[in-house]
Amino acid sequence: MLEVENLVAGYGGADVLRGIGLSVSAGEIVAVLGANGVGKTTLNRAISGLIRPSSGNIRFLGYDIAGKGPPAIVAAGLIHVPEGRRIFPNMSVRDNLILGSYRRGKPARAANLERMFALFPRLRERTGQLAGTLSGGEQQMLAIGRGLMAEPKLLILDEPSLGLSPLLVEEMFSLIGRIAADGLAVLLVEQNVIQSLELASRAYVMENGRVVVSGAAADIAADPALKHAYLGL
Repeated sequence: MLEVENLVAGYGGADVLRGIGLSVSAGEIVAVLGANGVGKTTLNRAISGLIRPSSGNIRFLGYDIAGKGPPAIVAAGLIHVPEGRRIFPNMSVRDNLILGSYRRGKPARAANLERMFALFPRLRERTGQLAGTLSGGEQQMLAIGRGLMAEPKLLILDEPSLGLSPLLVEEMFSLIGRIAADGLAVLLVEQNVIQSLELASRAYVMENGRVVVSGAAADIAADPALKHAYLGL
């Protein structure tokens, strides 16, 4: 579904990504792990068209999307839920969700809105509330729900557990598992190593803009040397 090969990208002529390669198959959860500053968010931004790669290939559903703009990539069904939630704080919960279907999902907007409220009951209770007044966990639910309103074929989640309490982190990972159980492919980019490896089928570990370890998530989780060397565990 998604294939990234030899991807080089960065800012102002300085490369952050130095030949990244990864893939995501249909219905699969793939984790991208690593400490702050290794290039995870830059990878997400390059895949979703927010920055233009210097070189390399990005193919989504067989089409080359490297260098395409975000509207075209969203229209193809690749949806990025960014780090930091990026909701519209002065708009209602309902209006934030509806904006998720501006490019895709308009014909089924009403049905999808109802599906989001079934998936996130707390958002139904706060339909008319300003998004900026929600708790951190509720804002993350809203950000994911807004992404799902676009009927994604692949969903990139950038640090969805960031800033959440341990209890809400558990809830968030459970939610991601339920979303993926319906067949949605998920690229999960996280610092929360243990729970990401429990949820994902495969994982890539990044260091200094490169993939240094990749393989079955269970194998990486079971290897103490790898976890100590690259993940600080």
